[in-house]
Amino acid sequence: MLNSVPIAIVAGVILGFLSGLGIGGGTILILWLTQIVKMDPTISRTINLLFFISTACSVSIIRMKRHQIPWRSIWPAIITGCITAGIFTFIGEKLDTDILRKIFGGLLLITGFRELFYRAK
Repeated sequence: MLNSVPIAIVAGVILGFLSGLGIGGGTILILWLTQIVKMDPTISRTINLLFFISTACSVSIIRMKRHQIPWRSIWPAIITGCITAGIFTFIGEKLDTDILRKIFGGLLLITGFRELFYRAK
């Protein structure tokens, strides 16, 4: 039932909404796939990447048309992000899944606390 097409459409709408706001839905997607649908973590991460590529492209096209992307400042991040993502894909496959879960959980906690207590200057 949880991996049926109507449920997947509802999840896609919710996650697409979050991505459109710039919040991203990848974390929620991975949690949904691994904890609720009981999917293998490696497959969940792969699906999350495909979801991210498609939503990021559509949102980026809209923001490019509005001239909201500071290309000069983000090119270094794009290039280094692609390189390190490729490198750590190979390293991550050799790490224990429990270690990756703990690292991911720690990053979520740090991000959550930052969002709760961050105040704009």
